[in-house]
Amino acid sequence: MTKVMGAAMRRIQAGNALTAFGIGFTVPFLYIYVAQVRGLGSMAATSAFVAFALGALVALPFTGRVIDRRGPVPVVMGAAVAASAGALSLGLSTGVVPILLSALALGAGQAVMQPALATMIVWCSTPSTRTRAFALQFFMQNLGLGIGGLAGGQIVDVTRPGSFTLLFGIEAVMFLVLAGVIATVRMPQAPSIKDALPKDPAQADGGWKRLLRHKAMVQLCLLGFVLFFACYGQFESGLAAFGTEAAGISPSTLGFALAANTGAIVVAQFVVLKLVEKRRRSRVIALVGLIWTVAWLIAGFSGLGHGSATMAAAAFVSTYALFGIGEAMLSPTLAPLVADLAPEGSVGRYNSAFALVKQMALALGPLGVPLGAGVPMLYIGIFVLVSLGIAGLALRLGGQLSPVQDNPSLLGGRVVAGSAKGVERVEQRGERVSA
Repeated sequence: MTKVMGAAMRRIQAGNALTAFGIGFTVPFLYIYVAQVRGLGSMAATSAFVAFALGALVALPFTGRVIDRRGPVPVVMGAAVAASAGALSLGLSTGVVPILLSALALGAGQAVMQPALATMIVWCSTPSTRTRAFALQFFMQNLGLGIGGLAGGQIVDVTRPGSFTLLFGIEAVMFLVLAGVIATVRMPQAPSIKDALPKDPAQADGGWKRLLRHKAMVQLCLLGFVLFFACYGQFESGLAAFGTEAAGISPSTLGFALAANTGAIVVAQFVVLKLVEKRRRSRVIALVGLIWTVAWLIAGFSGLGHGSATMAAAAFVSTYALFGIGEAMLSPTLAPLVADLAPEGSVGRYNSAFALVKQMALALGPLGVPLGAGVPMLYIGIFVLVSLGIAGLALRLGGQLSPVQDNPSLLGGRVVAGSAKGVERVEQRGERVSA
């Protein structure tokens, strides 16, 4: 990694952490703000979450092409400004329509940032450094979210709407800080339409059709959907409903469980990184599926009612901690794999497609609530099978990957030729490959 790449990466990671800190101020309190503080009820609060997800789903299909044509820097800055406006407007809104429009803008802005920032990390890294770069990004995000949530909890007061306005104001400022930091980033190679387009004319107009013909990427998107639906999609919906209804978990214990998840990520991230960065990515993802299988079984134990309330609470908290360990294993695995599968000039499209898959999984996550609350053991059984399915899908994906895509450590660290969007390297046995 050159000095220019290193300097750019540090600014990207710093801006990312500050933004996560701002988001952490508001995420845990959005439902309470809309339903109770503004007195609009649970239906309006649920609609705000739907609007947030809808903004992401509408914006992401168009994001990748813009990133690949104009570069990720202006996309991040534009998205940050839109998200800032949405956050500030949300904190000042008192009616249903303004809140929904604000949530739409905030959701679209935050969603567009994800693939744009990921593309910046790809441009500022090489295959051998990319794994650690994405692990650091995930670590900083969770640390920022955790600290922001703790700080926000000390400020909020449901009897003072102004305290929530302050939270959303802080979030809005953090988005502008991100835009300011990214504006100072000097990318290793200045993006332009000519440089960002594929070099092969046959690749110039593939778009989504070309991506859908890429079997490995399609399988990775399918695997990603299942991963996000079975984990993130259940955290604050189905699994929370299961814990409170079937296991008798108190809201405070649910808070401890979420803290255990973040704590496991922060503590385990770099320990896990050393264990996975030289191993086959498909095998690492398969292992995550097995770990999550154990997590769901432990969650099921907490709902059986055979032990004390303390045992049930401990089992439930352990479930979230195990999910965190799995997340720490995925962070240096999934995003770098998306980048390594992307043809030259298509990193933005591939990152956006994967972000879209994640948003779809999160949007469908609440479908688990009726099962988690009404038929708890069926809910657990389904997600045990889903987690085992993750392991199977990961091993099947491994058959579609080249040895270097599955295990970048085979590259041996020697650069042959490269650019900001595609780095060619040499494997240890001397064959020329393209990342």
